[in-house]
This record gives sequence, structure tokens and C-alpha cells, in this order.
Amino acid sequence: MRTLIWMIYFWLYAIASIIYYPKINYYVKKGLIQERREFAHKFTANWARSLIALSGSKIEVTGIENIPSEGAVLFASNHQGNFDIPILMGYLQRPIGFIAKIELKKMPIISRWMKVIDCVFIDRKDIRQSLRVMTQAIDILKSGQSMVIFPEGSRSMGNEMTPFKPGSLKIAARSNTPIIPITIIGSYKMMESNNNRIQPAHVKVIISPAINPYQTEKTSDLTVTIHNIIKENLIKYTH
Repeated sequence: MRTLIWMIYFWLYAIASIIYYPKINYYVKKGLIQERREFAHKFTANWARSLIALSGSKIEVTGIENIPSEGAVLFASNHQGNFDIPILMGYLQRPIGFIAKIELKKMPIISRWMKVIDCVFIDRKDIRQSLRVMTQAIDILKSGQSMVIFPEGSRSMGNEMTPFKPGSLKIAARSNTPIIPITIIGSYKMMESNNNRIQPAHVKVIISPAINPYQTEKTSDLTVTIHNIIKENLIKYTH
């Protein structure tokens, strides 16, 4: 029953959000980029938090002070479940876009809002398309918009991390953007561990201090560094 109510609420909220399209179009037409980002962030963050509240889950965030007040950052997070996106959208307290899988581009209304918050859609099976998308992500970071990437590429659906995709963090070095490692613990319990039925869970989000991409000599070293930070937190804070 909880899952059914959640799905009905999700789509009713999405349909109702269409009334904000004219305002978004106004910001776009006038070139008011920051205003568009702030408005979209406020709306999507409220939506995300309401979805999590409806699931009955508790989100515990540690390290919010590690997010700089100004300038773009690349949030690199492990990926346990479908709720990771609304969790980060609702609790990072700043406008963010996502480097998302291309399948999400097919979702009506949702894909429109994802474009509004500067998400880019990557098809890992298409190398040329992936390179174009990464170039777009670099431009977005340079423009001052923070982004989230899940370097594992797909959900682990548990507490075990999978290896990061090679080159997944290159955009940080190429845009001279700090990387903030994020460890999500327990989000898979909200859905994936219950045969995709929504249930309450206690989820921890650990925000680590920023890493300058030039602190390491090679991108491969950077990938290992970020992976190790997230994994260490996963081990430390998992009970």
C-alpha cells in the first residue's frame, strides 16, 4: 500500500509541476541562469524531501559544513539505490545537476525537470556520445553549477561498492573543480532490499572534505583516492 500511495503522489506532483513551466521558460528566455537554477533547486528539493518523508525514512547527514559556500564542486557518490537521487537533491542544500543514465531521458515530465537543473544524460554504450556529454558537464561546472556523479555507473543495491568507471572523474580535473566524496549508507533498504517495494529506512549521508583534483598526479590515482574515502566511510559507519 505504501508503494502504491507513493507512486500516485509522485506522478500527481509531477503533473502539477507543469504549472511552473512558464516561469522556467521566462528565466530561460531572459537568460537568467542563476535565477532559473535557484528556483528549480527550491522546487525539486522540496519535492525530493516530500518523497522521502512519504517513504517513512530518516536521512541523517554528516559533514554539510564541508560543502563550500561558493563555487562549483563535483559530488562523487557511491550508488546504492533509486532513492540516492532524491536524497542528494533534497539534502545537499544547493543547486545540483546529475550525470544520469540515458534511460531517465525517456521519463515524461521528470526528464524536463532534470534538464532544467542542468542534468546531462550519458549512454555508456556509445563512446562518442559519452565524450560529448562529458564536455557538456565540464561546461556546466565551469559556469558555476555543481554536479553529482555516481562513478560506479549503476546501483550496487547493497553495502558493497563496485569499481569506479575508468575516467569517470576526469571532468573535475578538466574543469578545475574540487571533488567532494559522498558516502550513502542504507538507501538500498528503502526499495531494492524489499523486492522494489518502498519501506522506511535509516539512511546515513557522509559528506567528506573536498579533494583538489591536482593533489594527485594522475586521474587514475584520483579515482583510487575518492573510491577509498567512500569505502572507508562505508565500513566505518555501517552497523
